[in-house]
Amino acid sequence: MTQADSPLVQTVSWVGVSGLTFLMVFTVAAAIEAIRTGRWRRPFPAAVPAVTTLMLVLVPAFPTTPAGTMRVGAVQGNGPSGYFDQRTVGAIARAQGDATGPVLDADVDLVVWPEGLDADPFQTPWLAEYLTGISTRAGAPLLANAATTAGGNIYNTSFLWDPATTGATPQREQVQTHAKRHPVPFGEYVPDRAFYTLLAPDLVGLLQRDYAHGTDVPLVTVGGVPVGLAICFDVIYDEVIAESITAGAELLVFQTNNADFRGTDENLQQLAVARIRAVETGRTVVNVSTVGTSQIIRPDGSTLTGLPAGQAGALIADTDLRTGITPAVLIGQGVSAVTLWGGLGGLALTGAIAWRRRTPAVA
Repeated sequence: MTQADSPLVQTVSWVGVSGLTFLMVFTVAAAIEAIRTGRWRRPFPAAVPAVTTLMLVLVPAFPTTPAGTMRVGAVQGNGPSGYFDQRTVGAIARAQGDATGPVLDADVDLVVWPEGLDADPFQTPWLAEYLTGISTRAGAPLLANAATTAGGNIYNTSFLWDPATTGATPQREQVQTHAKRHPVPFGEYVPDRAFYTLLAPDLVGLLQRDYAHGTDVPLVTVGGVPVGLAICFDVIYDEVIAESITAGAELLVFQTNNADFRGTDENLQQLAVARIRAVETGRTVVNVSTVGTSQIIRPDGSTLTGLPAGQAGALIADTDLRTGITPAVLIGQGVSAVTLWGGLGGLALTGAIAWRRRTPAVA
Protein backbone atom coordinates (compact mmCIF):
# COMPACT_ATOMS: atom_id res chain seq x y z
CA MET A 1 0.00 0.00 0.00
CA THR A 2 3.05 2.29 0.19
CA GLN A 3 3.58 2.28 -3.56
CA ALA A 4 0.88 4.71 -4.77
CA ASP A 5 3.54 7.17 -6.01
CA SER A 6 6.08 4.50 -6.97
CA PRO A 7 7.08 3.35 -10.49
CA LEU A 8 6.20 -0.16 -9.24
CA VAL A 9 2.49 0.62 -8.81
CA GLN A 10 1.29 -0.67 -12.20
CA THR A 11 2.39 -4.19 -11.26
CA VAL A 12 -0.42 -4.30 -8.70
CA SER A 13 -2.97 -4.70 -11.52
CA TRP A 14 -1.39 -8.07 -12.38
CA VAL A 15 -0.59 -9.65 -9.01
CA GLY A 16 -2.55 -7.63 -6.44
CA VAL A 17 -1.32 -5.97 -3.28
CA SER A 18 0.04 -9.19 -1.74
CA GLY A 19 1.76 -10.14 -4.99
CA LEU A 20 3.48 -6.77 -5.28
CA THR A 21 4.54 -7.01 -1.64
CA PHE A 22 6.03 -10.47 -2.22
CA LEU A 23 7.91 -9.40 -5.36
CA MET A 24 9.40 -6.36 -3.60
CA VAL A 25 10.58 -8.40 -0.60
CA PHE A 26 11.82 -11.24 -2.83
CA THR A 27 13.85 -8.84 -4.99
CA VAL A 28 15.52 -7.21 -1.99
CA ALA A 29 16.15 -10.55 -0.27
CA ALA A 30 17.66 -12.08 -3.44
CA ALA A 31 19.98 -9.08 -3.88
CA ILE A 32 21.12 -9.18 -0.25
CA GLU A 33 21.69 -12.94 -0.38
CA ALA A 34 23.68 -12.70 -3.61
CA ILE A 35 25.96 -10.06 -2.06
CA ARG A 36 26.19 -11.80 1.32
CA THR A 37 27.33 -15.08 -0.20
CA GLY A 38 29.55 -13.48 -2.83
CA ARG A 39 27.49 -15.08 -5.61
CA TRP A 40 26.60 -11.75 -7.22
CA ARG A 41 29.57 -12.28 -9.57
CA ARG A 42 27.87 -15.36 -11.03
CA PRO A 43 25.30 -14.83 -13.80
CA PHE A 44 22.23 -16.56 -12.32
CA PRO A 45 22.22 -15.21 -8.74
CA ALA A 46 22.90 -11.70 -10.04
CA ALA A 47 20.20 -11.97 -12.72
CA VAL A 48 17.35 -12.89 -10.35
CA PRO A 49 16.98 -9.51 -8.58
CA ALA A 50 17.83 -7.67 -11.80
CA VAL A 51 15.04 -9.40 -13.73
CA THR A 52 12.43 -8.92 -11.02
CA THR A 53 13.39 -5.25 -10.67
CA LEU A 54 12.97 -4.70 -14.42
CA MET A 55 9.64 -6.51 -14.34
CA LEU A 56 8.38 -4.39 -11.45
CA VAL A 57 9.39 -1.13 -13.12
CA LEU A 58 8.59 -1.83 -16.79
CA VAL A 59 5.39 -3.91 -16.74
CA PRO A 60 2.45 -1.69 -17.79
CA ALA A 61 -0.92 -1.78 -16.05
CA PHE A 62 -3.36 -4.42 -17.24
CA PRO A 63 -5.79 -2.70 -19.64
CA THR A 64 -9.50 -2.43 -18.90
CA THR A 65 -12.16 -1.40 -21.41
CA PRO A 66 -13.78 2.08 -21.50
CA ALA A 67 -17.57 1.89 -21.12
CA GLY A 68 -18.66 5.55 -21.16
CA THR A 69 -18.75 8.15 -18.41
CA MET A 70 -20.82 9.09 -15.36
CA ARG A 71 -21.01 12.65 -14.11
CA VAL A 72 -20.48 12.57 -10.35
CA GLY A 73 -20.76 15.24 -7.69
CA ALA A 74 -18.86 14.25 -4.52
CA VAL A 75 -19.39 16.44 -1.46
CA GLN A 76 -17.04 17.06 1.48
CA GLY A 77 -19.08 18.91 4.10
CA ASN A 78 -16.35 19.35 6.75
CA GLY A 79 -19.04 19.12 9.42
CA PRO A 80 -18.81 18.08 13.10
CA SER A 81 -18.78 14.35 12.44
CA GLY A 82 -16.25 13.10 15.01
CA TYR A 83 -16.99 11.27 18.25
CA PHE A 84 -15.89 14.24 20.35
CA ASP A 85 -17.26 17.06 18.15
CA GLN A 86 -19.87 19.31 19.71
CA ARG A 87 -22.92 19.56 17.45
CA THR A 88 -26.61 20.31 17.34
CA VAL A 89 -29.23 17.99 15.85
CA GLY A 90 -28.87 17.85 12.08
CA ALA A 91 -25.48 19.60 12.00
CA ILE A 92 -23.79 16.92 9.87
CA ALA A 93 -26.61 16.79 7.33
CA ARG A 94 -26.75 20.58 7.10
CA ALA A 95 -22.99 20.82 6.55
CA GLN A 96 -23.23 18.27 3.77
CA GLY A 97 -26.27 19.99 2.27
CA ASP A 98 -24.63 23.42 2.32
CA ALA A 99 -21.54 22.07 0.55
CA THR A 100 -23.74 20.36 -2.07
CA GLY A 101 -24.80 23.73 -3.51
CA PRO A 102 -22.48 23.68 -6.56
CA VAL A 103 -23.71 20.20 -7.49
CA LEU A 104 -27.40 21.11 -7.68
CA ASP A 105 -27.15 22.83 -11.07
CA ALA A 106 -24.32 20.72 -12.49
CA ASP A 107 -26.50 18.09 -14.23
CA VAL A 108 -24.86 15.18 -12.45
CA ASP A 109 -25.84 11.51 -12.65
CA LEU A 110 -24.95 10.77 -9.02
CA VAL A 111 -24.40 12.77 -5.83
CA VAL A 112 -22.06 11.16 -3.29
CA TRP A 113 -21.90 12.05 0.39
CA PRO A 114 -19.30 10.53 2.75
CA GLU A 115 -19.73 8.16 5.67
CA GLY A 116 -22.03 9.21 8.49
CA LEU A 117 -25.21 11.23 9.13
CA ASP A 118 -27.01 12.39 12.26
CA ALA A 119 -29.66 9.64 12.38
CA ASP A 120 -31.29 6.73 10.58
CA PRO A 121 -33.22 8.32 7.67
CA PHE A 122 -35.57 5.33 7.50
CA GLN A 123 -36.75 6.14 11.03
CA THR A 124 -36.26 9.92 11.12
CA PRO A 125 -38.81 11.89 9.05
CA TRP A 126 -36.97 15.21 9.06
CA LEU A 127 -33.77 13.60 7.73
CA ALA A 128 -35.70 11.65 5.08
CA GLU A 129 -37.31 14.90 3.96
CA TYR A 130 -33.94 16.64 3.87
CA LEU A 131 -32.32 13.91 1.74
CA THR A 132 -35.31 13.92 -0.59
CA GLY A 133 -34.97 17.67 -1.06
CA ILE A 134 -31.26 17.38 -1.93
CA SER A 135 -31.80 14.54 -4.40
CA THR A 136 -34.79 16.24 -6.02
CA ARG A 137 -32.99 19.55 -6.47
CA ALA A 138 -29.93 17.78 -7.91
CA GLY A 139 -32.09 15.69 -10.25
CA ALA A 140 -29.99 12.65 -9.36
CA PRO A 141 -29.89 9.87 -6.77
CA LEU A 142 -27.93 10.55 -3.59
CA LEU A 143 -25.50 7.93 -2.30
CA ALA A 144 -25.26 8.60 1.43
CA ASN A 145 -24.41 6.69 4.61
CA ALA A 146 -25.75 6.40 8.15
CA ALA A 147 -26.15 4.04 11.07
CA THR A 148 -29.39 2.17 10.37
CA THR A 149 -31.37 -0.48 12.21
CA ALA A 150 -32.60 -3.71 10.62
CA GLY A 151 -33.70 -6.96 12.23
CA GLY A 152 -32.69 -5.75 15.67
CA ASN A 153 -29.10 -5.00 14.56
CA ILE A 154 -27.35 -1.72 13.84
CA TYR A 155 -25.39 -1.48 10.59
CA ASN A 156 -23.02 1.06 9.08
CA THR A 157 -25.08 1.43 5.90
CA SER A 158 -24.58 3.09 2.54
CA PHE A 159 -27.83 3.65 0.64
CA LEU A 160 -28.97 5.06 -2.70
CA TRP A 161 -31.66 7.65 -1.93
CA ASP A 162 -33.69 8.19 -5.12
CA PRO A 163 -37.16 9.71 -4.56
CA ALA A 164 -37.68 9.76 -8.34
CA THR A 165 -38.21 5.99 -8.19
CA THR A 166 -39.23 5.33 -4.56
CA GLY A 167 -41.23 8.37 -3.46
CA ALA A 168 -40.42 11.11 -0.98
CA THR A 169 -40.12 8.87 2.10
CA PRO A 170 -38.88 5.49 0.89
CA GLN A 171 -39.00 2.40 3.05
CA ARG A 172 -35.78 0.53 3.65
CA GLU A 173 -36.82 -2.41 1.45
CA GLN A 174 -37.31 -0.01 -1.47
CA VAL A 175 -33.77 1.33 -1.29
CA GLN A 176 -30.50 -0.20 -2.50
CA THR A 177 -28.24 -0.60 0.53
CA HIS A 178 -24.88 -2.02 1.51
CA ALA A 179 -23.79 -2.65 5.11
CA LYS A 180 -20.14 -2.38 6.07
CA ARG A 181 -18.57 -5.82 5.99
CA HIS A 182 -15.85 -5.31 8.62
CA PRO A 183 -16.77 -2.87 11.43
CA VAL A 184 -13.66 -1.65 13.24
CA PRO A 185 -12.99 -3.28 16.65
CA PHE A 186 -13.04 -0.67 19.46
CA GLY A 187 -14.15 1.93 16.92
CA GLU A 188 -17.49 0.58 15.77
CA TYR A 189 -18.01 -2.30 18.15
CA VAL A 190 -16.42 -3.74 21.28
CA PRO A 191 -15.56 -7.44 21.18
CA ASP A 192 -16.32 -9.06 24.52
CA ARG A 193 -17.72 -5.81 25.89
CA ALA A 194 -18.12 -7.09 29.48
CA PHE A 195 -14.43 -8.01 29.74
CA TYR A 196 -13.07 -4.75 28.32
CA THR A 197 -15.49 -2.72 30.41
CA LEU A 198 -13.69 -4.08 33.47
CA LEU A 199 -10.35 -2.84 32.09
CA ALA A 200 -11.36 0.57 30.73
CA PRO A 201 -14.99 1.41 31.58
CA ASP A 202 -14.78 5.08 30.59
CA LEU A 203 -13.30 4.37 27.16
CA VAL A 204 -15.59 1.45 26.38
CA GLY A 205 -18.55 3.51 27.55
CA LEU A 206 -17.92 6.00 24.73
CA LEU A 207 -19.14 3.37 22.27
CA GLN A 208 -22.86 3.27 22.96
CA ARG A 209 -23.69 0.95 20.04
CA ASP A 210 -22.13 -2.08 18.39
CA TYR A 211 -22.35 -2.37 14.62
CA ALA A 212 -23.16 -5.77 13.14
CA HIS A 213 -21.19 -7.22 10.22
CA GLY A 214 -22.84 -6.78 6.83
CA THR A 215 -23.23 -9.67 4.40
CA ASP A 216 -24.66 -8.10 1.24
CA VAL A 217 -22.86 -7.41 -2.05
CA PRO A 218 -20.95 -4.08 -2.00
CA LEU A 219 -22.76 -2.74 -5.07
CA VAL A 220 -25.56 -0.40 -6.11
CA THR A 221 -26.89 0.29 -9.61
CA VAL A 222 -27.20 3.90 -10.80
CA GLY A 223 -29.04 4.39 -14.08
CA GLY A 224 -28.15 0.87 -15.12
CA VAL A 225 -24.47 1.28 -14.18
CA PRO A 226 -23.10 -0.99 -11.41
CA VAL A 227 -21.16 1.03 -8.82
CA GLY A 228 -18.92 -0.79 -6.34
CA LEU A 229 -18.70 0.35 -2.73
CA ALA A 230 -16.35 0.20 0.24
CA ILE A 231 -17.16 1.96 3.51
CA CYS A 232 -14.17 3.56 5.23
CA PHE A 233 -11.54 0.93 6.10
CA ASP A 234 -13.35 -1.84 4.25
CA VAL A 235 -11.09 -0.50 1.48
CA ILE A 236 -8.18 -2.53 2.91
CA TYR A 237 -9.96 -5.87 2.45
CA ASP A 238 -9.16 -7.54 -0.87
CA GLU A 239 -12.34 -9.63 -0.89
CA VAL A 240 -14.64 -6.59 -0.57
CA ILE A 241 -13.03 -4.90 -3.57
CA ALA A 242 -12.90 -8.10 -5.63
CA GLU A 243 -16.54 -8.91 -4.88
CA SER A 244 -17.76 -5.60 -6.27
CA ILE A 245 -15.66 -5.94 -9.44
CA THR A 246 -16.74 -9.51 -10.14
CA ALA A 247 -20.35 -8.34 -9.60
CA GLY A 248 -19.83 -5.94 -12.52
CA ALA A 249 -18.80 -2.62 -10.94
CA GLU A 250 -17.72 -0.09 -13.57
CA LEU A 251 -16.91 2.63 -11.01
CA LEU A 252 -15.81 2.45 -7.36
CA VAL A 253 -17.01 4.76 -4.58
CA PHE A 254 -15.33 4.80 -1.17
CA GLN A 255 -17.11 6.72 1.61
CA THR A 256 -15.21 7.55 4.78
CA ASN A 257 -15.24 9.65 7.94
CA ASN A 258 -11.81 10.91 9.02
CA ALA A 259 -13.06 13.48 11.54
CA ASP A 260 -11.50 11.73 14.55
CA PHE A 261 -8.08 11.86 12.85
CA ARG A 262 -7.91 15.57 12.13
CA GLY A 263 -4.35 16.84 12.22
CA THR A 264 -2.82 13.45 11.39
CA ASP A 265 -1.80 11.71 8.16
CA GLU A 266 -4.47 9.00 8.51
CA ASN A 267 -6.60 10.48 5.72
CA LEU A 268 -3.60 10.54 3.37
CA GLN A 269 -2.77 6.93 4.19
CA GLN A 270 -6.34 5.89 3.39
CA LEU A 271 -6.24 7.95 0.21
CA ALA A 272 -3.07 6.12 -0.88
CA VAL A 273 -4.92 2.82 -0.41
CA ALA A 274 -7.73 4.14 -2.61
CA ARG A 275 -5.23 5.04 -5.33
CA ILE A 276 -3.73 1.56 -5.17
CA ARG A 277 -7.23 0.08 -5.56
CA ALA A 278 -7.83 2.22 -8.65
CA VAL A 279 -4.77 0.75 -10.37
CA GLU A 280 -5.41 -2.76 -9.08
CA THR A 281 -8.95 -2.85 -10.49
CA GLY A 282 -8.52 -0.58 -13.51
CA ARG A 283 -11.42 1.57 -12.25
CA THR A 284 -12.02 5.21 -11.46
CA VAL A 285 -12.36 5.69 -7.69
CA VAL A 286 -14.45 8.39 -6.00
CA ASN A 287 -12.95 8.67 -2.51
CA VAL A 288 -15.05 11.10 -0.46
CA SER A 289 -14.43 12.03 3.17
CA THR A 290 -16.40 14.05 5.71
CA VAL A 291 -13.45 16.33 6.43
CA GLY A 292 -10.92 15.38 3.74
CA THR A 293 -8.82 14.58 1.95
CA SER A 294 -11.28 13.74 -0.89
CA GLN A 295 -10.28 12.90 -4.45
CA ILE A 296 -11.56 11.45 -7.69
CA ILE A 297 -8.84 9.10 -8.92
CA ARG A 298 -8.27 7.87 -12.45
CA PRO A 299 -7.71 4.17 -13.23
CA ASP A 300 -3.95 4.81 -13.49
CA GLY A 301 -3.86 6.13 -9.91
CA SER A 302 -3.49 9.79 -10.81
CA THR A 303 -5.77 12.46 -9.34
CA LEU A 304 -8.52 13.88 -11.53
CA THR A 305 -9.68 16.43 -8.95
CA GLY A 306 -9.53 16.79 -5.19
CA LEU A 307 -10.20 18.77 -2.03
CA PRO A 308 -7.70 19.22 0.83
CA ALA A 309 -8.47 18.34 4.42
CA GLY A 310 -10.46 20.82 6.46
CA GLN A 311 -12.23 22.48 3.54
CA ALA A 312 -15.89 22.18 2.61
CA GLY A 313 -16.63 21.84 -1.08
CA ALA A 314 -17.75 19.67 -3.96
CA LEU A 315 -15.93 17.72 -6.66
CA ILE A 316 -17.74 17.57 -10.00
CA ALA A 317 -16.28 15.42 -12.77
CA ASP A 318 -17.11 13.16 -15.68
CA THR A 319 -15.70 9.87 -14.41
CA ASP A 320 -14.62 7.09 -16.76
CA LEU A 321 -16.54 3.83 -16.53
CA ARG A 322 -14.57 0.65 -17.19
CA THR A 323 -15.34 -3.03 -17.72
CA GLY A 324 -13.04 -6.04 -17.63
CA ILE A 325 -11.45 -7.86 -14.72
CA THR A 326 -7.74 -7.50 -14.03
CA PRO A 327 -5.59 -10.52 -13.13
CA ALA A 328 -5.13 -8.97 -9.68
CA VAL A 329 -8.86 -9.24 -8.98
CA LEU A 330 -8.97 -12.83 -10.24
CA ILE A 331 -5.93 -14.15 -8.39
CA GLY A 332 -5.28 -11.58 -5.65
CA GLN A 333 -6.82 -13.54 -2.78
CA GLY A 334 -5.12 -16.73 -4.00
CA VAL A 335 -1.76 -14.95 -4.07
CA SER A 336 -2.37 -13.82 -0.48
CA ALA A 337 -3.02 -17.40 0.60
CA VAL A 338 0.00 -18.79 -1.25
CA THR A 339 2.41 -16.18 0.09
CA LEU A 340 1.12 -16.65 3.64
CA TRP A 341 0.96 -20.44 3.86
CA GLY A 342 3.78 -20.99 1.38
CA GLY A 343 5.99 -18.69 3.42
CA LEU A 344 5.16 -20.43 6.68
CA GLY A 345 5.60 -23.84 5.05
CA GLY A 346 8.93 -22.85 3.55
CA LEU A 347 10.12 -21.55 6.90
CA ALA A 348 9.12 -24.78 8.61
CA LEU A 349 10.82 -26.89 5.91
CA THR A 350 14.00 -24.83 6.11
CA GLY A 351 14.05 -25.23 9.89
CA ALA A 352 13.58 -28.98 9.61
CA ILE A 353 16.43 -29.28 7.09
CA ALA A 354 18.75 -27.15 9.23
CA TRP A 355 17.88 -29.16 12.35
CA ARG A 356 18.54 -32.44 10.57
CA ARG A 357 21.91 -31.27 9.28
CA ARG A 358 22.99 -30.29 12.78
CA THR A 359 21.80 -33.48 14.44
CA PRO A 360 24.67 -35.97 14.84
CA ALA A 361 24.18 -39.23 12.99
CA VAL A 362 23.51 -42.25 15.24
CA ALA A 363 26.16 -44.99 14.78
